[in-house]
Amino acid sequence: MPTSNNYFHLHLVSDSTGETLITVARAVAAQYANVTPVEHVYPLVRSQKQLDRVLDEIEEAPGIVLFTLLEKDLVARLEDKCKGINVPSLSIIGPVMQLFEAYLGAATTGRVGAQHVLNAEYFKRIDALNYTMIHDDGQHVEGLDDADVVLVGVSRTSKTPTSIYLANRGIRTANVPLVPGIPVPEQLGKLTRPLVVSLHATPERLIQIRQNRLLSMGSDSGNETYTDRQSVTEEVAFARKLSAKHDWPLLDVTRRSIEETAAAIMKLYSDRQRNRPSG
Repeated sequence: MPTSNNYFHLHLVSDSTGETLITVARAVAAQYANVTPVEHVYPLVRSQKQLDRVLDEIEEAPGIVLFTLLEKDLVARLEDKCKGINVPSLSIIGPVMQLFEAYLGAATTGRVGAQHVLNAEYFKRIDALNYTMIHDDGQHVEGLDDADVVLVGVSRTSKTPTSIYLANRGIRTANVPLVPGIPVPEQLGKLTRPLVVSLHATPERLIQIRQNRLLSMGSDSGNETYTDRQSVTEEVAFARKLSAKHDWPLLDVTRRSIEETAAAIMKLYSDRQRNRPSG
């Protein structure tokens, strides 16, 4: 394996934004704990001149080449170059497109960046993002009933990044912090339309995240209760008791990434929508 110092070069060539490539490549690379990819991302490669610059960089730093190109001439040139310098290359969407074509009995449109057109789904995501930013961290609770999902939880349970991730999927998401001693907004307990999900983590994990947060802010004094084990344990107990009272589903985020947490919430939301009576 042509690696050096436990790293290898990974070239990602796309005629669009490159998001698909990056997602696939990182998902696979994560399975190899002992080697680290050095990513070279080349988005919006749509001409021979643009491809020439990419080929020069691939030759200077040989490694795995993954691509999502639709223009056949560009594909042929890239594959020929890779063969000539003996580096592996693979089209990420090619085999999938062939499968679709064989099953549907129709050729593709060949439209570059077709998944990024300004359609209704796109504007739905923009609307969700706008809503989510306005209703972050307990702001504008009077509009909570307009949410699809409302996340609650104590400080540092990843409410904001999870909300933004969900909004990017078109789900209007608000989040409300649960703080002992501070009354929960009256509107929160009366919600019937949105799905309310309570995010939890172990006290140990919360303390660790909060300490890191304080260090990054250059503040390590005057926040004793914020990282005190007894205080944090009481916070967690308070949040759990409140969630049980309102019958909010609990989601433990202690060992979950933002993506995994969002996936679990989207499943809860999908199940709820499917089971909700029509009309």
